[in-house]
Amino acid sequence: MVEDRITDGRRIAELLSSEVDGREDGQLASFDVRNADRDVEPTPDGARAYDIARRDDRLARVFVHEDRARLEFEAGQETAAETARELDLRVRPTATTPPRTLVFVERGADVKRATDVLQRVSRRLEDDDA
Repeated sequence: MVEDRITDGRRIAELLSSEVDGREDGQLASFDVRNADRDVEPTPDGARAYDIARRDDRLARVFVHEDRARLEFEAGQETAAETARELDLRVRPTATTPPRTLVFVERGADVKRATDVLQRVSRRLEDDDA
């Protein structure tokens, strides 16, 4: 039987990067992938692969594990958590200072939902700025 689910953390992060950089619709038009570590190797705790910026501000950092990718939201944490839960993505707040929200992308098929989280956080931040 052929395994057709992508569960390699590095590959998932690559797919997410392509979605963020390649799409010019909706909120994604204002996103950039920055500070990419092209030689990143997955680690049990997650290795930083790249940052996702909205205009000039870093919105999230992306980390790779062996079997998943993780977005670490620095802005819009509550919106990220709420949206990720609605979209059936695993989410966990951190007790760090400043606080962060972790959203786990465990399959390649979850990348579209992860971009939906990014877009909703971006919209909320725009509303807050208005």
